[in-house]
Amino acid sequence: MSIYACGIPIRNGKLLLGRRADHRKLYPRCWDVIGGKVEAGETIEMALIRELREELGVTPTRWTYVGPVQDSPTSPKVVLTYEMFAVYKWTGGEPSIRDSEHTELRWFDVEDACALSGLACSSYADVFRKIGTHAANS
Repeated sequence: MSIYACGIPIRNGKLLLGRRADHRKLYPRCWDVIGGKVEAGETIEMALIRELREELGVTPTRWTYVGPVQDSPTSPKVVLTYEMFAVYKWTGGEPSIRDSEHTELRWFDVEDACALSGLACSSYADVFRKIGTHAANS
């Protein structure tokens, strides 16, 4: 089982998602959360910070763990676990594409994000709604 740390930057009630590049093996051209595989010797939180630095050029400073999402994109025998975090504060300015994994970044209202037809994982919608509920109650 592979574990991934995934961050969803939140600003003014909107979620930042990235459109995966055409060359990506899994979910090309789909809207996805930002993140990547937890490497040997890393905690999930360390991987979250590293991934957002590498992919967006920002360093998360305040986040909340939202929960896991499991996905089997290639085979029912291959289970990927995405450890999801809502990221409420960061340093480094405006998030921007810093590598070749995504071709576009866009801020979405929760319901617009849930309604995306090209969402990498349909279970993300539950996470987005959970984040939206938490943000509305904070």
